[in-house]
Amino acid sequence: MSTNSDLVQQINAAIGAHGVWKLKLKTAIDLGRAEVTPDELRCDSHCAFGEWLHSDVLSESIKAGKPYQVIRRIHAEFHECAADILSHAISGRKDDAKAMFDKDYAERSGKLTQALYKWKREVAA
Repeated sequence: MSTNSDLVQQINAAIGAHGVWKLKLKTAIDLGRAEVTPDELRCDSHCAFGEWLHSDVLSESIKAGKPYQVIRRIHAEFHECAADILSHAISGRKDDAKAMFDKDYAERSGKLTQALYKWKREVAA
């Protein structure tokens, strides 16, 4: 079972890891290729945070709570958006990928980060 300090640690790691994806997507847009496929990226349980989020480590009471439910939904939306951008990028639709990155990705990334910080404050209180 996760303790509050474990939750805070995982949330901090998620904030950092999802920040790294910003650079990876920018690079994919610029180069037209990536280390992962859009289908791999679309699966929100394949990143380290997603593995933890979907694991049995978290108690049922945490999983039943609104913060967890919101984070899980937003995290999945983040992966969907990133995968769509990557699909455009590797298909030679750089302008479409860039437009989505600047608008949709920025919105979803910001929303996820805000939700993670909110959850972290609630857990740490």
